[in-house]
Amino acid sequence: MNELLREIAKIGIVPVITLDNVDHAIPLAKALRAGGINCAEITFRTKAAKESIEAISQKFPQILIGAGTVLTMQHVDEAIYAGAKFIVSPGLNTKIVKYCIEKNITVIPGCSSASDIEAALELGLDTVKFFPAENIGGVNTIKSLSAPYSNMNFMPTGGISLKNINSYLSFKKVIACGGSWIASKELINKDDFVSITKLSKEVISVILGFELAHTCINSKDKSQISEIADSFVNIFGFSKREASSSIFASERLEIMKPPCHGTNGHLAIATNSVERALYHLAKRGVTFNYKTAKYDTSNNLKFIYLEKEINGFAVHLLQKSN
Repeated sequence: MNELLREIAKIGIVPVITLDNVDHAIPLAKALRAGGINCAEITFRTKAAKESIEAISQKFPQILIGAGTVLTMQHVDEAIYAGAKFIVSPGLNTKIVKYCIEKNITVIPGCSSASDIEAALELGLDTVKFFPAENIGGVNTIKSLSAPYSNMNFMPTGGISLKNINSYLSFKKVIACGGSWIASKELINKDDFVSITKLSKEVISVILGFELAHTCINSKDKSQISEIADSFVNIFGFSKREASSSIFASERLEIMKPPCHGTNGHLAIATNSVERALYHLAKRGVTFNYKTAKYDTSNNLKFIYLEKEINGFAVHLLQKSN
């Protein structure tokens, strides 16, 4: 994947938007950004598409703005001239794909079969749109297609919602999902940008799935650790479990041997994706201690501490097990 696709993967969601009025473009972009989403696909289904892309790209050049429903090479030229950073099409048109590749434009064509994927691979692509996702078997079909085509990544679109988005994103070959519910035509045409911001925040929250995994209490010296753990076990009937540098007084309560992170202890916050959490939290001004980063055998980030303590507690992110 190129850098643009990697950033889309960190965001996790690409709102698919149809604009009838260019006057809605800037308020829409502001609403998405306020909700934590820094990308969008503006479909070339209306006369306002080109001007809307141009307005957003000029006002917010940092937004990853793409053109969707691109059906002709003229659409490609118009979209790129307007400021689009990537092209999305509902199907695999080899002429359009080759045209984009020749011009070094990121293109994500729609694929729905093994034949489509083979054609995309032949053209040198490593990421395709899977469309219409739910109507052709959803994530189970993607998993089946991934078996013989392990080098292909997918951006499913069509029928994606809050209820099923994580079933797609939990599969490693899905880089992000396209979704039209976040900024529907109905909300846009009612100027209800407050709801679009709310829905944007909601989907990011669901994608990240933050949960308190465990709380850790620091001990002053190693002789105290068992005594502290036994206090919780004896009072509450918890089960004690010893680890290499700590004792768990329950599955979510850890007593740490010195040296310890945090003045008083630490909190472990589990997330669906540490990589995506890092991206989104950094956008909120959160900084991280990269010296504490740990990776799995595939070099995926699975653990990292925040730079700053919260009320005497260090905080680290922890990858949930799938």
